[in-house]
Amino acid sequence: MRSRLRRRNRAETARSYVGSIRAHGGSMTENSPAGIRTRDVVIVGGGPAAHRLADSLHMRDEERTLRVTVIGDEPHLPYDRVALSTRLADGAADLTLQPTAMWDESRVRLVTGERVEAIDSAARTATTSAGTVVHWDDLVLATGSSAPVPPIPGAESIRVYRTIEDVDNLVAESAQLAELHGRPARVVVAGGGLLGLEAAGGLAKLGAHVAVVHSGGWLMSAQLDEGAGRALGRIISGQGIGLHLGVRPSAIRVEAGAVTAVELTNERVIEADLVIFAIGISPRDELARDLGLELGPRGGVAIDGACATSAPHIWAIGEVASFEGRCTGLVAPANAMAEVVADRLLGGAAEFTTIDDATKLKLSGVDVASFGDALARTEQALEIVYADPARGLYQKLVMTDDAKTLLGGIFVGDASPYASLRPMLGMQLSSEPAAYLSASGMEAPAGDELPASALVCACNNVAAGTIRDAVNGTEHAEGCTDLGELKTCTRAGTQCGSCVPLVKKLLEAELTKSGITPSRALCEHFELSRQELFESIRVLELTSFDEIIARIGTGRGCDVCKPVIGSILATQHGSYILDGGRGGLQDTNDRAMANMQKDGTYSVVPRIPAGEITPDKLLVIAQVASDYGLYTKITGGQRIDLFGARLDQLPDIWKRLVDAGFESGQAYGKALRNVKSCVGSTWCRYGVQDSVAMAVQLELRYRGLRSPHKLKFGVSGCARECAEARGKDVGVIATDQGWNMYVGGNGGFQPAHAQLLASDLDDETLLKYIDRYIMYYVRTADRLQRTARWIEDIEGGLDHVRDVVVHDSLGLAEELERAVDRHVDSYEDEWAATLADPERLRRFRSFVNAPHTPDPSVAQVPDGRGQMRPATAEERERGEAVLVAGTTIPVRGVDA
Repeated sequence: MRSRLRRRNRAETARSYVGSIRAHGGSMTENSPAGIRTRDVVIVGGGPAAHRLADSLHMRDEERTLRVTVIGDEPHLPYDRVALSTRLADGAADLTLQPTAMWDESRVRLVTGERVEAIDSAARTATTSAGTVVHWDDLVLATGSSAPVPPIPGAESIRVYRTIEDVDNLVAESAQLAELHGRPARVVVAGGGLLGLEAAGGLAKLGAHVAVVHSGGWLMSAQLDEGAGRALGRIISGQGIGLHLGVRPSAIRVEAGAVTAVELTNERVIEADLVIFAIGISPRDELARDLGLELGPRGGVAIDGACATSAPHIWAIGEVASFEGRCTGLVAPANAMAEVVADRLLGGAAEFTTIDDATKLKLSGVDVASFGDALARTEQALEIVYADPARGLYQKLVMTDDAKTLLGGIFVGDASPYASLRPMLGMQLSSEPAAYLSASGMEAPAGDELPASALVCACNNVAAGTIRDAVNGTEHAEGCTDLGELKTCTRAGTQCGSCVPLVKKLLEAELTKSGITPSRALCEHFELSRQELFESIRVLELTSFDEIIARIGTGRGCDVCKPVIGSILATQHGSYILDGGRGGLQDTNDRAMANMQKDGTYSVVPRIPAGEITPDKLLVIAQVASDYGLYTKITGGQRIDLFGARLDQLPDIWKRLVDAGFESGQAYGKALRNVKSCVGSTWCRYGVQDSVAMAVQLELRYRGLRSPHKLKFGVSGCARECAEARGKDVGVIATDQGWNMYVGGNGGFQPAHAQLLASDLDDETLLKYIDRYIMYYVRTADRLQRTARWIEDIEGGLDHVRDVVVHDSLGLAEELERAVDRHVDSYEDEWAATLADPERLRRFRSFVNAPHTPDPSVAQVPDGRGQMRPATAEERERGEAVLVAGTTIPVRGVDA
């Protein structure tokens, strides 16, 4: 490919460069071509920037002119600091940066657990903490940064959030404090930026009672404007994380060696057991100071466009490097610097021109992104804003004053436009700006053609043209035709992953232009589509994720393929969804068998087939709601939803419901949600068929059936359509002759009317057709594809579906019907099965290390209509009475 040809050209340039740059140092090795000296490059630091430089040199140095030594003071292989929040959520998460194969080669050496303590620029040596002296011809400072802690009283008890050890220690200490006090640890995080919110969100999910103290007037004030920052603040405070804005910690109170509280600059005191500072970065420039190198105005090693320092043959990259007076802690600039230095060491003339501070991440489950001139500092910049506080959405585009050229943007709550808009920075948009804001409800243009120079992957500096070149290949090399290969070849999407949807879009567009059908691979771990994966699992009779990935996949799986496989196994085998290692495949809601709400509590939705319920059962629901203080709502699907249950309360609530004859309504799963019906011919003078009886029969037949997306049915007893059946995945409408069957109706963001599949069906034929239709959809739809979109995408559309279901054109009718029969025969209510097994009940604890301790961060207030709702941060601050752990007590803000 072209990228390989470019590397060869650079290697040839390096031959003359190596011979002319100096005669000092270097040695002949048997791996080097005759007459070329091997130069020693020593990289001080073992972080992501060092890894990128070592990898780039390893790839580019095809003539083997360099010998690279990386010296890091941490005991780990270089790891992804961006993913520390993953480690916080899963202590076993492996963050090691790939590739690692280069560390096994003699010309690339990695030294871990040793710190470079002295550098002699005259002798060109570096001495480590172990006393090892390493020679260098070129030295690269990639020492990164440390987490600053201000010199306030009690600072010695402050923790930081910077390394794997920091994260592991925080998890352990939080658990120890909870066990010691018999309640969740009270954690105060100083810093409302990226790292601070990551730490706060992660510890809150582990059960700690968390408050954030931030000096700015709103969260992420360096990246977001006030509207976006306050929108983010509302969402995060709604999750039970307290916020103290516009203040700083002034002292840490410590008694008998233990933290007890934090004093703020506004004289407020917050009770605390653990205090974490994440207020930015301090470049680790001690070695540079000792060498007398020029420093930046705020610290860090001053570099020019070549990433060279003020001393010859000494370079600096990453967080320690100060470019134009600024150090940055973002991945993209660090990687770009590493590539520049790699190019320079091999004789190139690459330049580092600017710091790309675009940011895209998920904080506490909330999408946040900003790029370009997000704060509209450009003269006469025009801001197009869509704000919906009720939905937690804030989207803004910054344009030139003629509303044509994109200058920047901010997204909170829904960052889906970011991937497509970020590469268009500085370009003219082909439609009015509001059309690009997904929250506005307008239809975005079909797609602006990105120029070759448009930056698609900021982390790895990969342009659209590079991706297209890699897909198309050259006369010397074949192109990349699948996403995994394309990511490996170009590195696009291998760091933060936010650009992957756009990379995939470019891949499919180029393949289509070439007359090649784009790959339908489920993800990079499975080359099969969901349909092919379903059939492979069925034919091979595989029953576990480990078996499946060993036989037909690679790697360890991901958030895409794991839930898909969990759903397929549940559909094919009908066994308990959390047994046999399948619990780890499920989404959060499926693992708890309840829907998590904004304040961390859960909803309880018992199944009420067709909305038909006896007075006795209503009494049970009413008593449960009263005893547990649950907010009660009749849903649009004719069910009763009980909100506000803590995780540890779910088994007790469900025991009472199951004993009364209720079962799970599967409101949490991708399965049949409900069958809505009108009252039908039993009572209604217009009804021509018994719609309630049919709806009950359908709900009991298809309950619990896992599918690519949720399913909703409707049954109307006459043409007046009171059950709104034509807005459902399966709609059944009574006629004088029987039933009309409609399919492919969806509500949601892209509503669709169901279409008539067959008319005047008797009961038996109707059930057969629904069996065939639903199972054909389950087998052939893509992940998370609603039935409306499935019918649109499947070749032949509705006519093909009708041929399969009604005319059995594929000869699958009996097989599809038998699959439904097996599901009906094997169905077991999930909550009844959970209550019967003590081991399964162990999942339902607020805190693993304190199983009998309820979560006291759950706070509720009266809604004025006779029920309770989640308390807002303002209500906590005002000290109003709230419901905490089932007991009404006064709350003094987040410190209670």
